[in-house]
Amino acid sequence: MNRAVPGFSAPAAGFEVPLEMLAACHLRILHQCSILRRLVPHLAAHGVDAQAREAAAGAVRYFETAAKDHHADEEDDLFPALMESMAGSDAICLRELTAALGAEHRELEAQWRRLRPALERIAANEPAPLAASGVEAMVELYERHIAREDLELLPMAARLLTDEELDRIGRSMRERRGVLQVAPTDAGNPAKARPS
Repeated sequence: MNRAVPGFSAPAAGFEVPLEMLAACHLRILHQCSILRRLVPHLAAHGVDAQAREAAAGAVRYFETAAKDHHADEEDDLFPALMESMAGSDAICLRELTAALGAEHRELEAQWRRLRPALERIAANEPAPLAASGVEAMVELYERHIAREDLELLPMAARLLTDEELDRIGRSMRERRGVLQVAPTDAGNPAKARPS
């Protein structure tokens, strides 16, 4: 691998701007996908070395926490808020979009479950075959999925959702991650979050 995994930083976006936070998460997901893609040839060339272990452990950590939270953010908060914003209107297009994206989440999760055991073994310094075809299938689906969300879902949400709905989504996202709300008197203290 050309560079070590640590040190990557995605654009900062907070819970007060949930759509931007979801878009920033998309960039982090794509970064993790690129690491998985590079890990396959790295393992063939170098075996289970420190970089491979670090990359595998980082992928497991990310897809078991942040990616799961991201899917829940969309399915539990964003999709329902969009559907509610369309109450009384023809929401067939929106229903089809959110149903398709939800089905893709299930497929992504299934593909992740197939890759996870090999990555856990690699992270534990055990040799394990990491199927290039499995990695490529998941990465390509994530790339298509994220493109659709960035081009269709998030712009639609920005148009349709009120500030109050966005605030509610942001609060829910914060709670999902165990982030404490910073009280106005504690504005100088950083909020605590579970690592992801």
